[in-house]
Amino acid sequence: MAEAKEKSASKDAKENDEAQNTIWSRREFFSLAGWAGFLGSLGLSSLYFARLLFPRVLFEPSPVFKAGNPSDYTVGEVSTKYVKDQRVWIVRDNEGIYVIFALCTHLGCTPRWLKTENKYKCPCHGSGFTKEGMNFEGPAPRPLERLKIALAPDGQIIVDKSKKFLFEKDEWGKPGAKLFV
Repeated sequence: MAEAKEKSASKDAKENDEAQNTIWSRREFFSLAGWAGFLGSLGLSSLYFARLLFPRVLFEPSPVFKAGNPSDYTVGEVSTKYVKDQRVWIVRDNEGIYVIFALCTHLGCTPRWLKTENKYKCPCHGSGFTKEGMNFEGPAPRPLERLKIALAPDGQIIVDKSKKFLFEKDEWGKPGAKLFV
């Protein structure tokens, strides 16, 4: 029995020596892993919190732009100069100048001005609009929208895309829907 105790004691001593010869014990390893996990999550949380201190702001271009002088536009013509950049047509008739927003009222496609047919035609679903913006063919439920137009102190035309005038609300006759020149 004494021999068994001696063997058991020498075995335990060997295991202790082996444990002390390794770099870390199991207890030290899991302790360090726990602290590393805690500090890592604390660091990520503080980074997330720091991100919340800075607002997410989208810088959009101004909806107001200058469109040249009234003399730049010919009576009876539709100017497609600003369709690509500003998505508007500028139309001059005998009374004055108005701006049509180039956005189909059906699904939001950009119609094209067809000079030979004297109409705006939507390539997506075939909606057609007159030169004034009235819908007359296709699935478009209402006429095109007009935008606010004014004259700046320097004599240039100012278009404000944030203010829209709707035909169905009888707003095309309101001040700002047409520039009388």
